[in-house]
Order: sequence, then C-alpha cells, then structure tokens
Amino acid sequence: MSDQKVKNIFVLGLDEANLPTLQAVPGADALRFHPLLTVEELQGGEVSLPDITEKAQQVLDAFDGSIDAIVGYWDFPVSTLVPILGERYGTRTTSLESVVKCEHKYWSRLEQQKVTDCHPRFGRVDLEADPPRPPGDLRFPMWLKPALSYSSELAFGVKDEEQFRRAVDEIRKGISRVGRPFERVLDRIDVPPEMDGVGGRVCLAEESLTGIQVAVEGYVHEGEVTVYGTLDSIDYPDSPCFLRHQYPSTLPPQVITRLHDVTERVMRRIGFDSATFSVEYFYDPGSQEINLLEINPRHSQSHAELFQYVDGVPNHHPMLALALGDDPRMPHRQGPYAMAAKWYYRWFTDGVVRNVPSPEDIARIERDTPGVRIHVLPEEGQRLSDLSQQDSYSYEVAHIFTGGDDEEDMRRKYDHCVAALGLAFDEPHDGQ
Repeated sequence: MSDQKVKNIFVLGLDEANLPTLQAVPGADALRFHPLLTVEELQGGEVSLPDITEKAQQVLDAFDGSIDAIVGYWDFPVSTLVPILGERYGTRTTSLESVVKCEHKYWSRLEQQKVTDCHPRFGRVDLEADPPRPPGDLRFPMWLKPALSYSSELAFGVKDEEQFRRAVDEIRKGISRVGRPFERVLDRIDVPPEMDGVGGRVCLAEESLTGIQVAVEGYVHEGEVTVYGTLDSIDYPDSPCFLRHQYPSTLPPQVITRLHDVTERVMRRIGFDSATFSVEYFYDPGSQEINLLEINPRHSQSHAELFQYVDGVPNHHPMLALALGDDPRMPHRQGPYAMAAKWYYRWFTDGVVRNVPSPEDIARIERDTPGVRIHVLPEEGQRLSDLSQQDSYSYEVAHIFTGGDDEEDMRRKYDHCVAALGLAFDEPHDGQ
C-alpha cells in the first residue's frame, strides 16, 4: 500500500469471517479496519436506504481521524452505499450509475445486449396481469427473478404455466422489501429512455441456461479491465444449489479467453471503474455457447480464501488497493496449494439444529487438517427455515474452505471436516 502512515478503512458490514482475510492483504500492518454498520443492520428486514445512509454518516462524522477508504463486499444496499458515501467523503469508488447498471437485472440485460449476444433471451413480467403470462415468445423452462434481490431470494425456476403463476404470486408478496428502497437509488441517477417508468419493483423472466457455471473476477483501474481469476461453480447432483466454488477453473484456455473478452466488453460498456467485480456465466460444452448470468459490482468475499490458498493473497487486495489509489495487481500462483474450493454443506429439509461444535472444536479441526477453514452458520436450537438469506431449495449449515493438491485431496479434506463437525438436526415440531 502507499506510505506507512496508518490508513483508516471503513468496511460496510465488516464481519468476523472476513476480518482474517482482510488482515492478510499486502501492507495490512499499515491499515486499520473499522466496522461501518453490521450485516444485519444493512440487510435485515425492510431496508430503509435513507435510515442506513444516515446511520453510516453519523459513524463517519463522529470519527476523529482521516477517512481514507470506504469499501464493501456485499450486495445491495452495501454496493450502492459505497459510491453514495464515497461522493460525500471524497473516497475513491466507481460511479453509482455503473453499480445500478450491474445490479438492476433488467437494465443490465439492456446494456449487455449492446455489446454481446452471450446472454439468455429475456423479458419483463407484468406483475399486475391476471393471470400473469410469460413475456413475448420466451419458452419454458425459465427463471423468474426480481430486478434486485439478495443471493437467490425470490428467484424461481419454473417449468410450466402453473409454476409460473405460483412464482409470480410469491414475487408479488416479497418484491417491495428490496425493490422499494432500490427505487430511492434510481431517483438519484438519470435513467435512459428505455428505463423510463421501469422502477425497482420489476420482475424479469429469462430462459433457463444449461452447462457449467463459471465466475470471472476482476477490476477496472483507470479504464483498463483486468481479469485476475476464473472459478468453476459445481452444483449438488440433480440440484440448482452450489456444492462448491473451485479455483482455478478447469475449463479449456480458449473458453476462458472468450469469457475474459465478453467480460471486458460488458464492463467497459457499463462504465465501471476503480472497483472490483464478479461476473457469472454458463458454458455449454456441447454447443460451445457461453451465456452471461449476472454481474456483481463487487468481488466475491466468499472466494477470498481460495485466492489466498492458490495465489498467495486474498481477493480483498485489489478492492483495498483501488480504494487507496495503489497498484491493484494480484500475484499469480504464489500460494501454498494448486487448487482451492469453498464447499457449501447443505441440509435439504427443515430441521432444528443440535450438536453445534464450539469455537474450540472448530479450531482443533482446522489445526489437525492443514489447508482448511470452517464457518458454521446456525446456532444450537435454531430452526433452519429461520436462517436469513437462504435460497428456495436448501439450507446452508456450514462453509468449508479447502486448499489441496487436486480435487481428490480437497474432497478428502471436506469429507473429513463434515464428519468431524458432527452437526445433527431434529425434525421441527409445531411451535418450534
């Protein structure tokens, strides 16, 4: 990082799981990390952007020292707060408009199709129609999703008209939680004519994609797009739920080159700069087609350990370097392991958690198995369906990070951790 004067970095939603990886970036001894609101304050319940902004400003205004950077690695509203606060406090960020062009799924598609045809067929769903109908000539199976959501919240895969109507009903009920505050953000920017009257509470339908899911991570620095990593996303068998993210990708080099090319064109079109991003794709080995799934205007904090294991530095490094005006370049393959993965240990039915390992138990498992980090999500006695930010199909009960020589080595470590954790679940009873 720049000079040795201590720099004050305010992290929106600073969490315990990410603090060790933030402290592992080059030059971290000259950085002081300050939490700026909790994840719960930022994403829990009905989101009120004016209230959250006001709370954040109170913390920053009361700080007796220099505010050298404001960063975040979560979705809305964190992603939009970074440029909003950056403008007020003079910290480096990409523009609010560029963030919204990524996050608003419909606007993002309109921008993508100006520079590439690597995307699914899509259209807007009229939520007021009775009965609701798929847009235009889109074919089943398809995905329905709000213009903006957390993780896979309110995203539904549908195979026929009946499932389509049920999904629309669920989206109607829940779309305002995030859609209404998002409209406050849209009010801050000039939208193009094709976005007039669209707003934040819009539902998108897209034809389903097939193939291998892959994520491309990078940053834009002084207008130049740099991709520093490509990762494979592997699902549980016969399920749309992630089993693991794996780095580096095992796709052929020519496919990775095509992914990088589309990524560069799209991020330039969006006008993104001075920030990190993550773009998700599907690659179909049969047809050789690549299709862009979505753009995240932030790097993926859940990949931080993977880059640390393989390249020697967590991917928080370019985020912090860009915010401070430093060189954001990542080292390449200088870590202790050839491959790394983030595994999602899931439970596919509701239950009440018992036998949660203590922090000491987890530390012992990590100590006994080199190249492993474990984060258990639920607490003892908690009902899985009460966990926040889960998808519609399963419950995440632990995240297990592994570094290894190859896939077999990583799977062996994962299986060992699952067995050692000893998580158990009781069937829920009424009233629990």
